[in-house]
Amino acid sequence: MLQALAKEKTAILHGDAERIAKQHADGKCTARERVAKLFDAGSFVETDALKADGHVVTGCGTVNGQAVYCFAQDYASAGGAMGKAQAEKILKVLRQARVTGAPVVALLDSAGVKISEGPAALPAYAEILSAMARLSGVSPLIACVMGPCVGLSTLLTQIADVTIQVKKGEIALHTALVMNSEKGKEKTTQQLFGADTMAAQGAVALTADSEEEASALIAALIDLLPGSNLEDAPMLLDTDDLNRLMTADNAGDAAALMNDLADDGKVIELYPAFGTAVKTALVRIGGRTAGLVANDYAVDQGRLNADAARKAARFVRLCDCYQIPVVSLVNTDGLAVPCACGQGTAMRAAADLLYAYAEATAPKIAVITGSAVGGAYVAMGGKSIADLTYAWPDAMIAPLTREAAVQTFDGEKLNAGESRAELEEKYALACGALNAAREGIVDDVIAPAETRKYIIAALEMLAAKHDVNLPKKHGNLPL
Repeated sequence: MLQALAKEKTAILHGDAERIAKQHADGKCTARERVAKLFDAGSFVETDALKADGHVVTGCGTVNGQAVYCFAQDYASAGGAMGKAQAEKILKVLRQARVTGAPVVALLDSAGVKISEGPAALPAYAEILSAMARLSGVSPLIACVMGPCVGLSTLLTQIADVTIQVKKGEIALHTALVMNSEKGKEKTTQQLFGADTMAAQGAVALTADSEEEASALIAALIDLLPGSNLEDAPMLLDTDDLNRLMTADNAGDAAALMNDLADDGKVIELYPAFGTAVKTALVRIGGRTAGLVANDYAVDQGRLNADAARKAARFVRLCDCYQIPVVSLVNTDGLAVPCACGQGTAMRAAADLLYAYAEATAPKIAVITGSAVGGAYVAMGGKSIADLTYAWPDAMIAPLTREAAVQTFDGEKLNAGESRAELEEKYALACGALNAAREGIVDDVIAPAETRKYIIAALEMLAAKHDVNLPKKHGNLPL
């Protein structure tokens, strides 16, 4: 019996040689090869390997020493088709992650639902989606699309905390036949469902040129995230000088500020191609994991449109799930002015952003590096929202931009021949950082070079913050 068992396990591990060869010919690894590359050598323990018709590899191991659960769809086995057996294996992994408090990594590569099971296969998706929704906010969920991800499987990518798409992967809610039914030039599957397209639409947080790069991104994310909401994110000491002064002092260069603020300049920017008026990234500052939200003044003066507001709101909620401090670098001329038909969408998105910041109980620190106008200041840097708010000397906190304020309130002075530039400068000075500090609108005015030192000190002070919202089932997020 031992010999028969060994033979059967060997056959499972080796797989179908012809299908594996096809997988390699397509430039893709097999499910077990992917698992081996991601996990620490010899640490992965596979579960339910002998379960028939699963077409998925499941189990647990360590990634850089952190316990991690994983399910990897096996395209070389019946196209990784999702059916009852696969759902049972995945649900077991999700349940174990919930009770032990460990992250889950989903490696997605499947042709879709198992057609041979007919309608009975649909509950498989419902059960997995339900389990993932309940696990959300308890343990980090990272999804990586390494091949086809079609139909209902695409919803798995949207429930995950962070989704990565390899360039060879495809995320398709509907087939190319359906999407190309519109008149005009037909598009390729990569144009319709490829990583660049999905990233531009905000459907994935990160893209990778290769499976090896995707595995490295997964490992980097796991290093920054806690195992569950009952743990603190891991802290690394002696990675960078705690007293290092910043050299980036251009409020309009958000990328340079983020890189200079982060330990060793290591930044994982999420959704870089979507909602580009704001940047969101996971970093370490003084050894602690933090979430950075930075307005990009180079994109429409940092004005928040619907995409940018929703992107920032989702990121803030992700950080708050795991008590990761949020550091906001505020430099925006307020909310973007949409077309008449987009007013409702813009209002809901702005409310989403304000709601996310207001509801978050994780430490919140704001640094106003340039302009903080109107609703953007209220949402991102207001004293009623942030635990601590700092401002650079040249910062301006105002209800309107200087141009709009002068045009609205100083019409008579302009008609009398007074200089517009002088009137704008007078308005900016009245709304400047020093006056804001005098009125208690900001906590302090700081030198740009010392921004990192102030934030590190604030993170240390707020490390023990414990705040809870009023008892309730949940709030009604204005989606």
